[in-house]
Amino acid sequence: MKKFSRISAVFLLIAAIGLSIAQAQPVEKFVKVVIAPDHADWNYKIGEKVKFQLTVLRNSEPVPNAIVRYEVGLEMMKPSKIDSLTLKDGKLVIEGGTLPSAGFLRCKVSAYLDGNKYDGIATAAFSPEDIKPTTDTPADFLDFWDKAKAEAAKIPMDVKLTLLPERCTEKVNVYHANIQNYKVGTRLYGILCVPKKEGKYPALLKVPGAGVRPYAGDVAMAENGIIVFEIGIHGIPVTMDPAVYADMGRGVLDGYPFYNLDDRDRYYYKRVYLGCVRSVDFIYSLPQFDGKTLAVTGGSQGGALSIVTAGLDNRIKYLAAFYPALCDLTGYLNGRAGGWPHMFNDYNKAFNAKKDKIETSKYYDVVNFARQLKVPGFYSWGYNDVTCPPTSMFSAYNVITAPKLLFVVQETGHWTYPEQTEKSKQWLLQQLIGTSAK
Repeated sequence: MKKFSRISAVFLLIAAIGLSIAQAQPVEKFVKVVIAPDHADWNYKIGEKVKFQLTVLRNSEPVPNAIVRYEVGLEMMKPSKIDSLTLKDGKLVIEGGTLPSAGFLRCKVSAYLDGNKYDGIATAAFSPEDIKPTTDTPADFLDFWDKAKAEAAKIPMDVKLTLLPERCTEKVNVYHANIQNYKVGTRLYGILCVPKKEGKYPALLKVPGAGVRPYAGDVAMAENGIIVFEIGIHGIPVTMDPAVYADMGRGVLDGYPFYNLDDRDRYYYKRVYLGCVRSVDFIYSLPQFDGKTLAVTGGSQGGALSIVTAGLDNRIKYLAAFYPALCDLTGYLNGRAGGWPHMFNDYNKAFNAKKDKIETSKYYDVVNFARQLKVPGFYSWGYNDVTCPPTSMFSAYNVITAPKLLFVVQETGHWTYPEQTEKSKQWLLQQLIGTSAK
């Protein structure tokens, strides 16, 4: 039995690592479609014209007679310009035009060589600091969430911790945490990492990206002297066989971001948002917690949940968010990109663009939680993101009045360079313990 547990733990860790890699920098290819706007910072003023500079490379040399197809238009919208041609010397300057208002203009290129297709993308920003959200804040937004939190606070946590010896280290104890969530019978699961040395420690809540998966916990961060609680959102244990999560993601939890969107009290993310607050309750109950120093971090859906949790709960003192989802969801209803899960784009509009669903979205839109932020935050994303469009993310970022630091790495999509991850980690460590990582 002990041998089986260790083998299972290894598979869980491999699965977690694999999922992390899936969101990392794309794999290099033999042929590269290199494209960039003609301003070094990819930023333009409204009305200023952009030119996209394209080179198709093989062995780091331009490919003669490369066949390409390109399109230019507002990000995530139907292109306004499409063309195909053969590049005599492997290079091309594409006239991208301009935008009459703040937003992003995207150029997508496909090159065809030896029967293979190679893609490239570049996105020019036009006064992104002036982008305003299309969603509005319901008059009873704060009352709705205050009432929901008050009702959830009455529910006992009923905490059950299971030590995971195979994951513990010389300095850190690792537990599988099972906690009652926002109503009787609902559960919240996660991995808790606690420094072994006696003392009081700051804490970090790690909130997850979209999908269904196991979690390994963050032992490395905990070894810096920080309690780390990494949660799942679906009310299922986070230490099962990876195949179970794959089956659930293709089955019962397929499409969960749209569940009960017609009812603000039954929408799927209500239990998720309140679960994040319940996670804060749990951290505050730990005898090793210092009782005051708490941060939250995550990427994509986790970036959204970082902002939401800090907006809902004043016990959060810092947040770090990568490419947040669920921002300005109604963008598509106003002729521009909206945030993941793109509930109102052309594909989903027929089913979701109804008054009750649009109104529900406003109670869960990250923009309306960003308006509530009062604590310092670190943020990072790129212009080429096709999962969480930069228009949607700037819609939320621009309404934040709390101290904020944005690290834009223009060419990144829905992934990060190591420099972004390291910068976020060092920022969090500085806030939590006043020092850098070991």
